Amino acid sequence: MTQTIELPVWLFAVILLFAAVTALSHFLLPSVRWFFRRRLEKAVAQLNTRLTRPIEPFKLARRHDMIQRLIYDPQISQAIVDHARAEGIPENVASEQARRYAREIVPSFSAFAYFSFGIRLARFLANALYDVRTGSRNDAVIEGIPSDATVIFVMNHRSNMDYVLVTYLAGEASALSYAVGEWARVWPLSRLIRSMGAYFIRRKSRGALYRKVLARYVQMATEGGVTQAIFPEGGLSLNGKLMPPKMGLLGYVLEAELKDRDVVFVPVAINYDRVLEDRVLIAADEAGTRRFDAQISVILKFIVRKIWLRLRGKFLRFGEAVVVFGTPVHLRDYGDAPNVDGLAQDLMGRIEHEMPLLFVPLLARVLLLAEKPLDGVALEQEMQGMAARASDEAAVVAQDFAANVARARDHLVQRGMITASDRGYAPADGQRPALRFYANSIAHFFDR
Repeated sequence: MTQTIELPVWLFAVILLFAAVTALSHFLLPSVRWFFRRRLEKAVAQLNTRLTRPIEPFKLARRHDMIQRLIYDPQISQAIVDHARAEGIPENVASEQARRYAREIVPSFSAFAYFSFGIRLARFLANALYDVRTGSRNDAVIEGIPSDATVIFVMNHRSNMDYVLVTYLAGEASALSYAVGEWARVWPLSRLIRSMGAYFIRRKSRGALYRKVLARYVQMATEGGVTQAIFPEGGLSLNGKLMPPKMGLLGYVLEAELKDRDVVFVPVAINYDRVLEDRVLIAADEAGTRRFDAQISVILKFIVRKIWLRLRGKFLRFGEAVVVFGTPVHLRDYGDAPNVDGLAQDLMGRIEHEMPLLFVPLLARVLLLAEKPLDGVALEQEMQGMAARASDEAAVVAQDFAANVARARDHLVQRGMITASDRGYAPADGQRPALRFYANSIAHFFDR
């Protein structure tokens, strides 16, 4: 027992390494994790005192625990059995497949990342790119919702900036949980998005097992009171109009076992003077496909150019971005057995009702309908008349109408979408599809 044993230096180093790893994993790391977890819990408790809607415990659960809870849910267990029988594979193989789906879907929410980094980044980007305006009742809408209800923001999808704007504007109320598509599963973007509480969905998946795993996660989040944000259209609008709603996520919400918990839907209407992806969306619409021809080199060049202009003090923001929260509607208002199609159509109608009537879309519509170029006076008169003919509920800015017309006019001239001549203003050659894209966002006010 007391004899000396000689070891090569490399083997001794390996032994020390394994000993250090064992000590860390069994003694130090659990204590460190417990210490930081306790500090995080205290920070979240303090944060919840400032939020209109405190973060629910479900959202703060560890990702591993949430995956386990999802996988061993009775409905998922039955779905695994059914999938194994239908595909003729062992149940353990089907179970592992369901586990992969759960890992893909379930987020790893970090209150620190969301409120210390995410909200600040969203605020910076929103205000750097746009003059952000909100509905006069936005704060009152959130404050008037019962504290024990699950809130679901239901929004139209104009741009990927929608995520940024609503995250920023709802930041004082609660942490939002988004459903994001496969575009966001690229590392390291995926890690950041997961930490913000978003969950990934496959837009084109038709597998029953995958849909059941996704459905149960959405239902558990709804039952747990998680504040969510849903785009019923399922994707970006290619032509500027509201697209027909898809029933998937809303259907999952209706199937949740809510017991005494109420669900409150908040219609959210978003409109822009300039959509960042407008050219890509218009090209996809003309091609009749949802394949977006957006090269990363073009995107990087655009970002670098805008940063350079900002550093030189020559960057002009992209006009207004407006977010309006509509009147909340309770799920119980739709009866004991609500129809998902009727619910979706009603919510889309409420979004249309709240759509901001901005000056760039208004000007685009006027010039598309004009039979000849319009000078500055005639253009302003036509826009005033059209604004007056819009629905009474349309949220158009009435103060300093002439200044807003001039701003919208200069914006479209700068982008080359309209031309200015001695005869007046008219659509530029080849730019009618772009003008129509913006005019379509408010067309429903006039086509009724």
